[in-house]
Amino acid sequence: MHYLDANATQPMRPEAKAAVVATLDMTGNPASVHQAGRAVRRHLEAARETLAERFGGRAQDVVFTSGGTEADALALHTFSPNRRVLISAIEHDAVRVAALDPIVLPVGADGVVDLDVLETVLRDDVPSLVCLMLANNETGVVQPVAQAAAICRQHGALLHVDAVQAVGRMEVNLLAAGAHSLAISSHKLGGPAGIGALLMAQDAPFTAPLIAGGGQERGRRGGTPSVALAAGFAAAASATDNWAWLAELRDQAEAAAVASGAVVCGDATNRLPNTTCLALPGVRADAQVIALDLEGVAVSAGAACSSGKVATSHVLRAMGLGPLASEAIRVSLPWNATRANINAFAAAYPRVAARLRSALVPRAA
Repeated sequence: MHYLDANATQPMRPEAKAAVVATLDMTGNPASVHQAGRAVRRHLEAARETLAERFGGRAQDVVFTSGGTEADALALHTFSPNRRVLISAIEHDAVRVAALDPIVLPVGADGVVDLDVLETVLRDDVPSLVCLMLANNETGVVQPVAQAAAICRQHGALLHVDAVQAVGRMEVNLLAAGAHSLAISSHKLGGPAGIGALLMAQDAPFTAPLIAGGGQERGRRGGTPSVALAAGFAAAASATDNWAWLAELRDQAEAAAVASGAVVCGDATNRLPNTTCLALPGVRADAQVIALDLEGVAVSAGAACSSGKVATSHVLRAMGLGPLASEAIRVSLPWNATRANINAFAAAYPRVAARLRSALVPRAA
């Protein structure tokens, strides 16, 4: 199987697996004051410091969560009281569902949020929370987060950034971006699933935890944290990838698809080096995914959380792509992608496209 669905989850990095296994051999609760507890806590705090150093901010402002979805939910829960919420039209469902009655900011045909609309809405200086993802999970389009942060701070608004798909694929730094918080996830980096983090800026307010408990995470997230998962998370975050190589492989995949009649969605602007969204006019996305799977190539139809459903992509719909919104697949390259993986896709896609198109029922005149 040629695995090209990294935006759903990455293959486990060997250094992350080694860190998890090594820490599993330790016994102790990091909240305990005895020697065993203190030893485990040192590993937990080392992981916290690694994430702070890697993605900006202070270690004490890194809150471990169960994943990116909980990190988004925590930010919305603690920052939104007495604030209206603004989200972009292409946010992940983790934000769309957690945001109650939000104002939706439009995006252009390139998939980039309209900052003029953001500034117009914020001019009334009503207390607000703005949610803007750093890179879209379906198209890979990178959003102008630093510019949005400047607008938000000018009008006294908070900015939460979902950076789940961006980490490990571009430079990500909370402080450089000027945001108030940043959501990240371990398994998108090649670490273990089941752990993520919310990084908060020093001036970010915190009203109440989403999950109350025994005061863990400085009272911001209850429950005993998994030290083994945190260690694997930190190990994955410390790894570096060759982004230029991934972009070269992505471009090869796109060339083969375009030659077979596909349309690349979002290619008119800056994108992640590992991600391409390919629409085949007239052919449903799920049919393409199944056909490629039979050819030994794993891709997805939009976000992994909804790939089991036959649904139109809200991201591509917001970009004004019409019928293409239900005819696009996502190809996302993992950290260990090889030329052989892309050669397999480039050989399979033309066969799949020709076969599926030949089966189409002609439209009535």
